[in-house]
Amino acid sequence: MQRILVVLALAILFFSASCEPDPPISCDTCPEEPVDRAISGPSTPLDYSLEVPDYLPAPILDEANPLTVEGIELGRRLFYDKIMGRDSAFACADCHQQDKAFTDGRALAAGIDGRLGTRSTMSIVNLAFNPNGFHWDGAFGKLWEQAIHPVENMLEMDEDWENVLIRLRRSDDYPERFRAAFGISRTSEITQELAVKAIAQFEMTIISADSHFDRVVYQNSEFFTEEEQLGADSLFFVEDVPVGTLHPGCGHCHNAPSFGDNRFKNNGLDAVSSLDDFSDKGLGEVSGSRFDNGKFRTPTLRNIALTAPYMHDGRFATLEEVLDHYAAGGHGVENEDPNITGFSLNDRQKAALLAFLKSLTDESLIEDSRFSSPFE
Repeated sequence: MQRILVVLALAILFFSASCEPDPPISCDTCPEEPVDRAISGPSTPLDYSLEVPDYLPAPILDEANPLTVEGIELGRRLFYDKIMGRDSAFACADCHQQDKAFTDGRALAAGIDGRLGTRSTMSIVNLAFNPNGFHWDGAFGKLWEQAIHPVENMLEMDEDWENVLIRLRRSDDYPERFRAAFGISRTSEITQELAVKAIAQFEMTIISADSHFDRVVYQNSEFFTEEEQLGADSLFFVEDVPVGTLHPGCGHCHNAPSFGDNRFKNNGLDAVSSLDDFSDKGLGEVSGSRFDNGKFRTPTLRNIALTAPYMHDGRFATLEEVLDHYAAGGHGVENEDPNITGFSLNDRQKAALLAFLKSLTDESLIEDSRFSSPFE
């Protein structure tokens, strides 16, 4: 019965929502504090339970930011609304596009005015299962804390949070939505923390679990092709091989069902003379440990065919290039992951491994209206 009520509540919110975001509000002459006013309307947020198949891990919920129907819908609107960026001209969704599994198809993320960042846009799919810090380098302990950064970053949305809050408080729509989600009673109570917590609630719901692989292995409704089966059994998941045998063994770091362990590794990308010479120190910049320099998160391979280019700096345009990199082995840097050993692949094996990787694409994810813009 509770699930039915949640579905009905979501439906009411989705269909009653305005089809257009608020018109941009310029803050060139904004006062330091907008006029405060009382907010009317309901303030009894309805608990929301994530729908997670039993073959995926249990989601890691944030007790300080419980999921609600109203909070998720508010976060969805904020995620897609350009009101969050400088001059109301840039949204989170400009870098995290649904048809690309919430990446942007660029080697380096491009923010407002096309300004290039220093790293590739990470997918935000299946963040509900991440037990470690967020971002390529694990710099943020909580998902909502990570959401603070892009608004302020001059290479991303390049806006002052106070300007964003002024626009949200003056909006004809958002104050009532913040009240519905968080129970506040005045516009002055709309804060940065509540905004990013709503965005994080929405991002937590973006779960991918219906790929061809899932339908074969867990749902028993489809079959692998001979090529996909070869890629899975003989190349991807192989664990027990004779000593000294060089083998892809992708499953060491990308095992099912998550296909990524969210740990931080040096995967042999750069030939540096010492651990101090990485141009991007990754985890080392966060931890302060020299041995962590050049280590980056192992992301999920779910939907990997949709998220090119690859690696933290987008240096590889295709999956073929990624396989060639790992086949070549690393550079002998002292903190390289021990699984970076090199191996050989003939054309048939490479095609089989690529076919298996493409079986991890979840076509329903890129069409799911729950994750799409509410303004279209």
